[in-house]
Amino acid sequence: MGAIEPNWIALLWFASLATVCAFAGLVIAGMFPNTARPESARSGAATLLVAGNAILLAALSIGTAFYGCTELRWSTLIVVAGLVVLFSPGLFEIWPTSFRDGRNGLVVLGGIQLMALAILARIAAPFWANLT
Repeated sequence: MGAIEPNWIALLWFASLATVCAFAGLVIAGMFPNTARPESARSGAATLLVAGNAILLAALSIGTAFYGCTELRWSTLIVVAGLVVLFSPGLFEIWPTSFRDGRNGLVVLGGIQLMALAILARIAAPFWANLT
């Protein structure tokens, strides 16, 4: 494994965080435009949840990409990101329909993204602190 990617722990973290990003992207993409949303996700509170999840997704995607670029080889980054994009729709299909199309799912997705951002801040902070 060391010949392929010497920093395999960062590889596992990147793959996990990228999977959360891809999955959240699929869920949030199904919420745009507003007229295409399911009835349970058209209220004002649900619109705020969609916007909040989109902001969390943007922050998580940027942080994950930066983490991958600083910790992994380019070849590893491209292969793993491609595999994540290829296989994350399978997770989306497993996700219950009530969570995919409703407010409860948006709340759970927001919690998952917040947890992923906290993990990213925890694992990347020592390295990023040395950049200044």
